[in-house]
Amino acid sequence: MLITHDTECALDALVELLNTSPEACGQEALPDLPALRGFVANRELSDVGRLTAADLDAIRLLRARFWEVLGAATVQEAAELLNGLIARAGTTPRLTDHDGHDWHMHYFAPGAALADRVAAESGIALSLVLVAGERERLRRCEAPDCVRVFVDLSRNRSRRYCDSRTCGNRLHVAAYRARQRVAPPPEAELGSARDAASASASAVTTQETPGVGVRT
Repeated sequence: MLITHDTECALDALVELLNTSPEACGQEALPDLPALRGFVANRELSDVGRLTAADLDAIRLLRARFWEVLGAATVQEAAELLNGLIARAGTTPRLTDHDGHDWHMHYFAPGAALADRVAAESGIALSLVLVAGERERLRRCEAPDCVRVFVDLSRNRSRRYCDSRTCGNRLHVAAYRARQRVAPPPEAELGSARDAASASASAVTTQETPGVGVRT
């Protein structure tokens, strides 16, 4: 699947938003306005005005609606939910080269509320994923103790963990330790090899020495 830079950024913003929820991280990661401002700064979202408590409530509600899309049982259901999100956002496509960037698309009106902006851009990005038949690229981490989501942009959809440096490494270490517990220690293997060699040598000696063996 060919994903443009803008689409990838919008999907990354969606993943980060979803992972701020108690369902994903065990607690509310957007508890107040400073946390919301941190989200905006981390995603480098432009054209965001003064944030208020209403923006915080709206972004949390939007997050819940995107979780519904992720949990939809069918593509049809996911598409209907996305259509509703995008329509409510009042999508207004326009070209812009703000802040020295190359020309690119914004799907929200100038001065739009933060939730409308995220709904429009991330909603359209996720819609493109559905159109391409790649819905499973947005999925949960496979680590048994992690419920975070991620977007798999690998060519063969082989990514398994939200972060290979944390969940991935932890699972690999656990698998290695499990194999070590099952495998015999090196000393036992060496002892078994010595015993086998000794038994083999004794058998050869018995066969080659006359008069040695079972008495008749």
